[in-house]
Amino acid sequence: MAPPGIRIVQKVSSTRAFARVAPHLIPAMDRAVHRLTRGKVLLSAQMLPGVVLSVRGAKSGIVRRTPLACMPEEGTGTWLLIGSNFGRPGHPAWTANLLAHPDAEISWRGEDIAVRARLLNSQEREEAWAAALKFWPPYAAYQARVDREIRLFRIERR
Repeated sequence: MAPPGIRIVQKVSSTRAFARVAPHLIPAMDRAVHRLTRGKVLLSAQMLPGVVLSVRGAKSGIVRRTPLACMPEEGTGTWLLIGSNFGRPGHPAWTANLLAHPDAEISWRGEDIAVRARLLNSQEREEAWAAALKFWPPYAAYQARVDREIRLFRIERR
C-alpha cells in the first residue's frame, strides 16, 4: 500500500480540476528545473519516475522535449510511457510524434539515452495496463473519463 502522502497525491491527481490545471503547470515546471539542473532533476519525478522525451514532431519534424512520468520495467531495461494526458479527451501530441518517429531520446536520471518506442496492442497492452494501474492507480480514473483508449508505449535502448 502507498504511503499516506502518495495516496493524497493519487486522490488529487484523479480529479477533473487537476486534469485542467496540471498540463499547463507541471511540464513547464519540469522543463525549467530540468534545464537549471542540467538534466539531473525532474521535479515531478519526486512522486513518479520521469523522463524527458525528445522526439521529432510528427508534422513539423522539429525536436520536441516533453517531461513525462514513466514506469521503469524492472529487470528489462525498458520503460512504459502512458499517454494519459491527465484524463483529457485527446491523445497527447507526444504520442503522435512517437507513432511517426519511433526513434527518440530520453533523459533518464541525468543520462541521455537513444531509444526506440513501440505502441503496445492486444495482450501485451493488457498486461502493461494492469501493471500501470498497480504502479499508479489514478490511470484508471483517467481512462474512465475518456472515450479513447489510452496509448501505451514501451521504450527500449537502441
